[in-house]
Amino acid sequence: MKNIKIIGLLFALFVAGTHPVHAAGIKVGVVNASVVLDQSPQKTQALARLEREFSSRSRTLEDRQKSLMDAQQKLNRDRAILSSDEVQAQERKLISDQRELNRMQDEYAEDLSIRRNEELRKLEEEVAQAIIDLAIKDSYDLVLYQGVIFASEAIDMTDKVLEELKRKAN
Repeated sequence: MKNIKIIGLLFALFVAGTHPVHAAGIKVGVVNASVVLDQSPQKTQALARLEREFSSRSRTLEDRQKSLMDAQQKLNRDRAILSSDEVQAQERKLISDQRELNRMQDEYAEDLSIRRNEELRKLEEEVAQAIIDLAIKDSYDLVLYQGVIFASEAIDMTDKVLEELKRKAN
């Protein structure tokens, strides 16, 4: 309840136009979540890890897609010289191969989504820890991270957090 009153007081002071850092003697910071998540070196590293992890499967899927298209074109070219049984057998094989490719693509998309979410959670944990470390180091009383609509530059600590993340990335 006490925390709610403090947050309410800070909000009221902020809305009233009085700078809460000076008015209440409380040091407040705000971090722009989208900027930090977009510009952190950890995001670039995570994307590179995903690319390395999924590149061979992606190439395999592309190769299978190309092979399937080539087989379809070959069947279309050779249709006139093949018997109806041969055409039917090749069409069944193409349908079966297409189903297998679709299954593989679905598995790929699902696995990629799972890994992307894992990397995002890891990134969010790293960002949160960097914010906490910076808040403790610089003696902040309150740091707002997500759900902030507006914050003045005086309390915006997004650049400091990005610097901290860059330091940790190296």
